[in-house]
Amino acid sequence: MTVLPGRVLVVGSVNADVTVRAPRIPTPGETVLGEEAHVSPGGKGANQAVAAALAGATVSLCGGVGQDTFRDPALAGLKRAGVGLTHLHTLDAPIGLALITVAAGGENAITVASGANARVTPAHLPADLTGFTHLLLQGELPLEVTRDAARRARAAGLTVLHNAAPARAPDPDLLAHTHHLIVNEHELAAFGGGEAAPEAQASALLARGPRAVTVTLGARGSLTVTPDATYHLPAFPVTPVDTTGAGDTFCGVLTAWLAAGQPLPEALGAAGVAAALACTRPGAQDAMPDRGAIAAALASAR
Repeated sequence: MTVLPGRVLVVGSVNADVTVRAPRIPTPGETVLGEEAHVSPGGKGANQAVAAALAGATVSLCGGVGQDTFRDPALAGLKRAGVGLTHLHTLDAPIGLALITVAAGGENAITVASGANARVTPAHLPADLTGFTHLLLQGELPLEVTRDAARRARAAGLTVLHNAAPARAPDPDLLAHTHHLIVNEHELAAFGGGEAAPEAQASALLARGPRAVTVTLGARGSLTVTPDATYHLPAFPVTPVDTTGAGDTFCGVLTAWLAAGQPLPEALGAAGVAAALACTRPGAQDAMPDRGAIAAALASAR
C-alpha cells in the first residue's frame, strides 16, 4: 500500500463494540430477540484513525483505554492498520463500550458507555505537534480536550477537521478553530438551523469559523459548502448490510486524501465511495476498505 504524504493526528475515543443483529431496532420498552453478540474494535476516534490509515495516511491516535478484558479486541484494528499508539494512554477506568443493534435492513442504534474516554484530559494531548499536518476530532471525548486540541493544532499550523458527532449544541470556540466541519443531518439540526434546507444551514455555519462544511446525507450522498463553491455528490450505489462505521470511514478517508494534498472534490468523492463500501460488510473497522479497494471503486464509477 502506498503511504501518502502528510501526517494525521486523531484525538478521539477507543471502544469495544458489542453488536447484535436483530429483525428490527427495539422501540422504547420493547425487547427484541437477536442473534449472537459479536465483539469488535470501535470508537469514533479509533474508527476514523483506522479508516485514514487503511487509505494510506500516516496516522497517530491520542486517547485513553483501560486494562480490562475488552482492551485487546478494542486495539486489534488499530494495530492491524498500523496506527501509531505512542499517544494512547492507559487510564484507571474500564475501556469504552458501544452497544449496537443492527436491524435487518442495515440501520443501527448505538448506546455508548464512555469508560476511559471520559477520563482523558488536556494533559494527555501531545506536547509537540511538529510533523503533524492534519488533526481529526470527534465528540466522544470531554469537550475541553477536543477544544484544547483544536486550539493547539490551529496555533501550530495544522488543518483541523471536526466531525461533530454525536449530536449536541455547538461550542463556539471549537467551531472557530475548525477548518472543516463534518456532520450528518441529525448533527446539523443540533446546530440550530431550524427549518432551513441543509445547504442554507451549512452555508450559515461558514460565518462561525469553518472554511468548509460537509453534511453527509446517507443514501443521498453528501453536500459540502465553502465560501467559493458548493459540491453535491451522489452516493456510490451499494446494497447495505450494516451502516455501522460508514460516517467514520467518510471522515477518515476524507482526511487521508486531504493530507495527501488532493483537491477537496476528489477527497470528497473518495470519502463517499469508501463510506458506501463500508456498508457492504458487517462491523465498523472490519468493514473498512483499503486504498486499493477505494481506487478500484472510483475507477468503476467513472
